[in-house]
Amino acid sequence: MSQDRQEHHLVGADSLVRAPEAPLCLPCHHLALAEAEANAAYDWSRATDCRVLLKRHRATGECSAPEPV
Repeated sequence: MSQDRQEHHLVGADSLVRAPEAPLCLPCHHLALAEAEANAAYDWSRATDCRVLLKRHRATGECSAPEPV
């Protein structure tokens, strides 16, 4: 797998960058951690699943974390 392709898959974690005073809610934290673990294991499918679940969670209105910057 090329370096460019690997970097492409790691971009999802960058979408979770927040100000230090803006903590993630518990479900967001678990999904972000699962995505990071999947990326570390080069499991791109699982990492994508985590990003989709995170986006769905935020869309439901259950998420108490502020929007990412």
